[in-house]
Amino acid sequence: MSDPLLEPFQLKHLTLRNRVFSSSHEPAYGEGGMPTDRYRLYHEEKAKGGVALTMTAGSAVVAEDSPPAFGNLFAYKDEIVPWIQRLTDGVHEHGAACMIQLTHMGRRTGYAHGDWLPILAASPLREPAHRTFPKEAEDWDLERIITKYADAAERMKAGGMDGIELESYGHFMDGFWSEATNHRDDEWGGSEENRRRFPLEVFRAIRKRVGDDFIVGIRMTFDEPVPNGIDPENGVSKLGQLEAEGLVDFVNVIRGVTFTDKTLTEIIPIHGMAAAPHLDFTGMIRAQTDLPVLHAAKIDDVATARHSVREGKVDLVGVTRAQMADPYFVEKLSQGRESEIRPCVGATYCLDRIYEAGEALCIHNAATSREETMPHIIPKAEQTRRVVVVGAGPAGLEAARVAGERGHDVTVLEAMPCAGGQVRLAARNPRRTDLVGIVDWRLSELERLGVDVRFDTFATASDIRALDPDVVVIATGGQPQLPEMEAGQDLVSTSWEVIEGNVRPRGRVLFFDDNGTHSALSAAEMLARGGVQLEIVTPERMLAIEIGGMNHVPYAKAFNETETVITLNQRLMAVHKKGGCLVATLGSDQSDFRVEREVDAVVVDHGAQPLADLYFDLKPGSTNLGAVDYGALMQGRPQELARNDAGSYQLFRIGDAVSNRNIHAAVYDALRLVKDM
Repeated sequence: MSDPLLEPFQLKHLTLRNRVFSSSHEPAYGEGGMPTDRYRLYHEEKAKGGVALTMTAGSAVVAEDSPPAFGNLFAYKDEIVPWIQRLTDGVHEHGAACMIQLTHMGRRTGYAHGDWLPILAASPLREPAHRTFPKEAEDWDLERIITKYADAAERMKAGGMDGIELESYGHFMDGFWSEATNHRDDEWGGSEENRRRFPLEVFRAIRKRVGDDFIVGIRMTFDEPVPNGIDPENGVSKLGQLEAEGLVDFVNVIRGVTFTDKTLTEIIPIHGMAAAPHLDFTGMIRAQTDLPVLHAAKIDDVATARHSVREGKVDLVGVTRAQMADPYFVEKLSQGRESEIRPCVGATYCLDRIYEAGEALCIHNAATSREETMPHIIPKAEQTRRVVVVGAGPAGLEAARVAGERGHDVTVLEAMPCAGGQVRLAARNPRRTDLVGIVDWRLSELERLGVDVRFDTFATASDIRALDPDVVVIATGGQPQLPEMEAGQDLVSTSWEVIEGNVRPRGRVLFFDDNGTHSALSAAEMLARGGVQLEIVTPERMLAIEIGGMNHVPYAKAFNETETVITLNQRLMAVHKKGGCLVATLGSDQSDFRVEREVDAVVVDHGAQPLADLYFDLKPGSTNLGAVDYGALMQGRPQELARNDAGSYQLFRIGDAVSNRNIHAAVYDALRLVKDM
C-alpha cells in the first residue's frame, strides 16, 4: 500500500512530487530585504531533503509603508528579482517547487521600522501585539496599494516563482473583510459587499497582471473568534467569490486571529498544546470548496501528516517547523528511515527567536539557517579516532552523535543512570515533556551508530586516560548557583530543587528570578499550580527577559489564574529567620530604598555554574592544553593547536561546562567543533 504522503499532486499546471510542503514563514535570514545566500540555502536544503513545495517569506511586503517587523523581504523593490531568480533556480534544481507569500502588513507592524512611514489599516484600531495606532487608509492609499500588490506579483513571476500566496489573516487586506476590523462607512466598508471590495480589487489587479498561467493562492482565516469576526460560513462565501471569478488557485486554511501573543499561539501552537488542533476544521472547509486545500498548524510528525492526507482533510500538508528540525524529513520517510527523522519538539524557539534576536533558529538543529557552514549530513572522516565524551546532556549527546557520524570510535561516560541533563529536568514540567525528544532522538541515533554509552559512570581523569583517547570532550554541564546576597544563602532553595521535587514549599513563597529563562519560570509555574501563595521578584524591567512572547503565554496564564504577584525592578538582598518564618529583604538597583517580605520559603534562580573540575584535571595532559582555535572553528577547519608536546589527547569542553547558556548553544558548540574532527 502506497504512502499517501508520497503521492504526487497536480496543482493547476504544476506537478508536485509529493503531498508535503513547507508553509510560508519569515525566518528573517535576508539582508536589506533581499533573499541572499543564507535565505536561499535554507530553502535549497529542504528541496534537497525531498519537500514538494517550499513557500518563502512570511510575508514579503508589497509597499514601503509595510515596515519589516519580522525581517521581511522587500517585494516592492525591483532589485529583488535577481535574488528571487537565484533562490528559485536553486530550489528547482533539486526537484521542488517554490512560491512566495505577499502582503501589506497593515497594523501588524510598528512605525519605527524601515522608513518610519505611517502605519495603515482599514480603520484606526490598534493591534495589541504591535501597539501602533494606525492611520485609516485613504482612497489614494488604497489605489496605490492595489497597484503595489500587482507590481510585486509581477516581480515574483519574473523571478521564476511557481506562484504566490496572499496573506489574509491579521494583515491589511483582510482587515477590510472583517467587520471586527473594518468600521468604515464609505464604499470600502459598511455593507458586506463593500467590505469585500478591496480584497477583490487586489486579486483582480494581480490576475490581470500575471495572467491565468501563474498560480495565485490565499492563506486566509475562516474563523475569527472575536465579536463580529469572520465565521466559517462567511469565510467560505468570500472564498467562493474569489474562486468563481478565477482569481485563486488554492486556499491555505487558517483558524483564529493574530492580535495577541495568546491568540497567535492558538494558530501556531507551542509544546504542551494539542497537535493539529485545526485539522478537522480544515477538512470541513475542504468539503465546501473545489480548490486544492493546504494547511499547516502543529502537524509535526509523520503519523499526523499521513492521517491528514489519507483522511481527506487536506490536499497538501505543511510540516514547517518539523522541516526546520529536519529538512530531510521527506527523504528519510521515502527511504524507510522514519525513525531517523529529527523530531520537532514544539519548543517554538524558532519563532520566539525572531522577536528576541531577529532570526529563527531550531532549538536542537544548529545547522538550520547555517547551511553555508554547518552540515545537515555529516561527512565521514578520513581517519578514525578514539573519542571520549563525558556527559550525556544535549551537548554531550550531540558531540557523540556527530563523532559517530564521522565514523569515529566513540565512548560516552555519564554519571547519572539516564541521559538528558538539564533537558530531562526541564521536561519534568508536565507541559514541557516533549523536550525529551531532544534526548531520545540522539540516544536512538547513538544506538544506530554503535556508540558505546555508559551510565552510572562517574569518570575520573585516570578513568579517561585508561581509555587511551585521541580526543576528550567535556560536556559535564553545570549545577545551580546562588545569587550574591548579603546574608541568608543557606536559607534559600533553588529552582532545580523545586522542579526535581526535592523541595516542596508551602504557604507564602517568594521566588527570586535572577536568570530570566525557562528554568526559573518553569519552577515558578509548578509552584503556582501547586497551590502556594507566590510572589515572583526580578531585578529586570520585565518578567522572564530571556523568554519570547509565544512561550511567555502559558506562564502568564498560570500566574494569572493563580493570582501570582509579579514584582519588577527588585533584587533579593538578604534572608533571615524570624520565628517560624523567613524575612526576605528586597532592594533595587535604582535606589537605596528597601522593603521586607515575611514568607514561608524563598526560592532562587541564578543560572548554573560549570562543573569543570574534570576538565581542569585533564588539561595538563592534553596536547592543546584545552585551548580552542577560534579562527579554525569559525572557518570550518580542524583543531590543530599544539601547546604541549608531552600531551597525549586533544581536550575540549562545551555547553554549560563552559558557561550557563541554552540548549541551542550546547548543540551548536558540539556540531561546529566535532564536525571537523
